Amino acid sequence: MILVLNFSHPFTVAQLDQLTALLGETPTVRAIATHSSRQRPLAEDACALADAAGLSPEEWQTTPLIINPPGLAPLALALIAEIHGRRGDFPPILHIRPVPDTVPTRYEIAEIVNLQAIRLAARGRR
Repeated sequence: MILVLNFSHPFTVAQLDQLTALLGETPTVRAIATHSSRQRPLAEDACALADAAGLSPEEWQTTPLIINPPGLAPLALALIAEIHGRRGDFPPILHIRPVPDTVPTRYEIAEIVNLQAIRLAARGRR
């Protein structure tokens, strides 16, 4: 079972179909309401969001996860750092992009980005 922690907009049926096709199985999606007060440190918001996922320390380390990060870039980065600390590695994330020439604008799941693979490749460029 692959668990998608969705810290962003709800998925459409088409996006869920795309995700299922990319994964080769239907994931479990856990929607997590995201709000950042912008008046307190981002680390506190990131910790609260990770806590809201409802995973035990063991589940953070053993559950296959994909993250759909929040849209606010600084919060997304802080959340990924928090999750890395809990997991011991970077989780994959979803890259969602607008579909060209659609009115109203539609969004598609472009790819699943393996952050850990990016990190390992970057180490070779040090």
